[in-house]
Amino acid sequence: MHCELVVPGLFSGGAVSRLSALELLLARGRRSSKAPQRLEAWTQEAFERGDGPFPAGQLTLLGHGSDQSETNWVRADPVHLRVLRDRVVVIPPEAFDLPVEEARAFCEALNAHFPQLELVPVQPRRWCARLEGNAEDRPSLELAGKEPETPQQARGLLTEVQMVLHAHPLNEAREARGEPPVNSLWFWGSGRAAGASSRWQSVAADDPAVGGAARLAGARHRALPRSASEWLERLSGEGRHLAVLDGVRAPLALGSEVAEEKIALERDWFTPLLAVLRAGRIGMVSVHVPDGRGGVSFETIRGDLRRFWRLPKSIERYA
Repeated sequence: MHCELVVPGLFSGGAVSRLSALELLLARGRRSSKAPQRLEAWTQEAFERGDGPFPAGQLTLLGHGSDQSETNWVRADPVHLRVLRDRVVVIPPEAFDLPVEEARAFCEALNAHFPQLELVPVQPRRWCARLEGNAEDRPSLELAGKEPETPQQARGLLTEVQMVLHAHPLNEAREARGEPPVNSLWFWGSGRAAGASSRWQSVAADDPAVGGAARLAGARHRALPRSASEWLERLSGEGRHLAVLDGVRAPLALGSEVAEEKIALERDWFTPLLAVLRAGRIGMVSVHVPDGRGGVSFETIRGDLRRFWRLPKSIERYA
């Protein structure tokens, strides 16, 4: 059995205490490099979807169990626009709390006002919208404080969306308790989700767009377990299996420290996987880090662990 992990942001975020299991896997494994990619581009390539834009809207709905292949969907993630003295910046949904009940209420209000929009809150912070025609392609929002660039097609629509959200009673309540109002949407991920293939028998991920790519390619998809031990209990004894560990993406986007998240990855994922590799219960562990200054992958088999002359080094060295 071949266990693969993709961990965006693993080499970003500054210093952290030594991660012994991860460092050993990286030091003893075989390394390959390529140009850096966001997780969306890595997913597009890994599932052999060609060179077109990443259709996050349709893939998100597929991952949620809904087949909407005949309609153009985009991601329409809720955001907070903050007015500063000389500019307006957009704050991603990871920066604020958004209960599922509030997400549904916001979408219901917008759907009542815009029958043509059809917003679907797949997750509280991940919404999809049906748009006529093709929206301009742009990436996901990953950096707090980014100045918004509104697609030409959506400018009039977004202005009216912002007016509806501004007047919503839930936003008045959010401001009263010191939380940022949800006052705009971030449209991205247009395109049709047609055609994909998978080298994995199963894919574990919390991101519904990744789950949608797995479903489109015919791979089994499940939510990300809490640990490698729980993951391994559910896997068959053969084949290749992928887990998407993207827990550091949100804090990195917000400029927060990620030391605790990396320590949790070491405890819950890298240490158990190293143990079962040593015991011969799995044949290979691969770690993919697609972003940073360069994308890198490490493949480690049991025999590689005897390469004692390849000394572990801190993960900051890989940055």
